[in-house]
Amino acid sequence: MLHFLAVVALTFSLTGFAAQAQTSAPAGNAPANAAAQSLPSQASSATQPSAAKPVLPPIPAAVPAPVIAASSYLLIDMASNQVLLTANADEPREPASLTKLMTAYLAFGALRDKSIQLDQKVSISEHAKKAIGSRMFADPRVPVTVDDLLHGMIIQSGNDASVALAELIAGDETTFAAMMNTQAQKLGMTKTHFVNSTGLPDPQHYSTASDLAKLATALIRDFPENYPLYSQKEFRYNNITQKNRNRLLTTDPYVDGVKTGFTDSAGWCLIASSKRGERRLLSVVLGAASDAARASENQKLLNWGYQAFDVVQLYPANQPVSKLPVWKGNAPEVAVGFLENRYLSIPKGQGDKLQVKLVAQEPLTAPIQKGQNVGVIHVQFGGAQVVEFPLAAQEDVAIGSLWRRGWDAIRLWLK
Repeated sequence: MLHFLAVVALTFSLTGFAAQAQTSAPAGNAPANAAAQSLPSQASSATQPSAAKPVLPPIPAAVPAPVIAASSYLLIDMASNQVLLTANADEPREPASLTKLMTAYLAFGALRDKSIQLDQKVSISEHAKKAIGSRMFADPRVPVTVDDLLHGMIIQSGNDASVALAELIAGDETTFAAMMNTQAQKLGMTKTHFVNSTGLPDPQHYSTASDLAKLATALIRDFPENYPLYSQKEFRYNNITQKNRNRLLTTDPYVDGVKTGFTDSAGWCLIASSKRGERRLLSVVLGAASDAARASENQKLLNWGYQAFDVVQLYPANQPVSKLPVWKGNAPEVAVGFLENRYLSIPKGQGDKLQVKLVAQEPLTAPIQKGQNVGVIHVQFGGAQVVEFPLAAQEDVAIGSLWRRGWDAIRLWLK
């Protein structure tokens, strides 16, 4: 039987979507050209990455991009999973305490699976007690609740808390590191390798700005019930109050996370997340010169992203966008659309440059199952293709009667 692609021209300007653009509060000072690529979107499951991995070419912004003083950096819009600006984002670097995002991801997963409990008491081992660097000052003589360990790791960046959680979940830190690496692969972190739960320096412990953005994005999306921990500005434990090292929590009312990191070899690092209205941006800065610099460089990225780009909802989830003919089925056509919301980040004021085109698989022959891939939507900006989204059947179509199948077989043969 002949198979071919039928192209259905559905080109139209962004004005049809203009009402759905997500705008933001006014940005602060901004500054050169934006590079826009896409990150793989993460599935809602804590263990399954999304299969959709579109790659977007640069979409230059009208607003000049800032100059960022850091070894590598990345800015993404979480609605579209587009990278708006990047430099050296795939360069392996020491992640320092940004490592603790993966430790938290696995701990949150263990809580969801009920293999650990927030009120569970944990004894602090000698190995955890002797962890060097930042600490929550857990006392080995006093069991600590999982809830306090999470606060100590996330807010105080306690290495003792990180090790204690790793030992609770996996038995020992080496086994936990193997779990971290397994989860990293599931999240598409292909240039990352962990050997500990804390981020203490090791030649075999490394990641990239791009991979760390995937991790932070997954944590925010997969564990919304736990993410508010990252916005807490201080935590008191063992009669010691320590402030969250993320300065942006106190200087920018829109920032609600995420995590700092520092070692002499890694430099000053910060992943920051900001939500203005319904729109969330995530910035990653690795290897800044100081504590103040990692905050200011992230602030530059976030302000510019809101100022230079809008997010447009191209298609809502589970709503038909067209109907395609079906052969040999009990219905002559099938409604098609998308299984998840589809967004695109575009430079402000350039909506008229956006076009879409539906390319349907033909012939579509019954049976067809809901969710089955039946084509693709090509999205173009300024005449150049920037992304494509798989098109899915919105309903089942069963095999038709013997007469219908025979008649359609004749029609296909003549066609």
